Amino acid sequence: MASGSDEGMGGLNVVLLGAPGAGKGTQAQLIKDRFDLPHIATGDILRAAVAAGTEVGLRAKAYMDKGELVPDEVVVAIVADRIAEDDCADGWLLDGFPRTVPQAEALDRTIAEKSLKPIDCVVYLSITAEAVVERLSGRRVCPNTECGAAYNVETMPPKAEGICDRCGTGIIQRDDDKPDTVRQRLETYEKRTSALVARYRDAGVLAEIQAEGTPEEVSERVLAELGSVE
Repeated sequence: MASGSDEGMGGLNVVLLGAPGAGKGTQAQLIKDRFDLPHIATGDILRAAVAAGTEVGLRAKAYMDKGELVPDEVVVAIVADRIAEDDCADGWLLDGFPRTVPQAEALDRTIAEKSLKPIDCVVYLSITAEAVVERLSGRRVCPNTECGAAYNVETMPPKAEGICDRCGTGIIQRDDDKPDTVRQRLETYEKRTSALVARYRDAGVLAEIQAEGTPEEVSERVLAELGSVE
């Protein structure tokens, strides 16, 4: 295993997986900054491909215009085009994709066909349902679309209870942050991704990180795992 020195940290190809509320956004920013990797989120690159009018972007647009889900093979083609770009030559961070075993298999095939460097590490942020419920049910947001500030009643409350610090609007709890809805979202996520996590574990590239604790504690675990990847 690598020593974890700066010299050995270049060229990492990383996939980041985690349930809603696992802290994926925070850790994605950490990995991106620490390893100087392009952060590739599928929603962003899908919109970019459509806007650029690329061949696969136009294929995706045809489905989107009809209100249909973009098929896996089109999404994988867009991801493959993105990771083949020059700024990904020294590594990349793929955020939240693949989400299913068929997507993972298609991605592996496409990487091989394009003779690209394969995935080095899949960082899976593992967290209990109750910990996620506690995190998300405490979340509050400012409904003012020009502000959108986020708070947590336990860990990051506003200075005045129920009032946004920035604009003075009353903060709200989103419907999808309510406990019953959070549990349902988690159940759906687990059903969809459990086989994917097992696949990457069997392939020897899974780094399962306990995502409970402070963001700083989780970050230490993530960096320790990635620092040891050859």
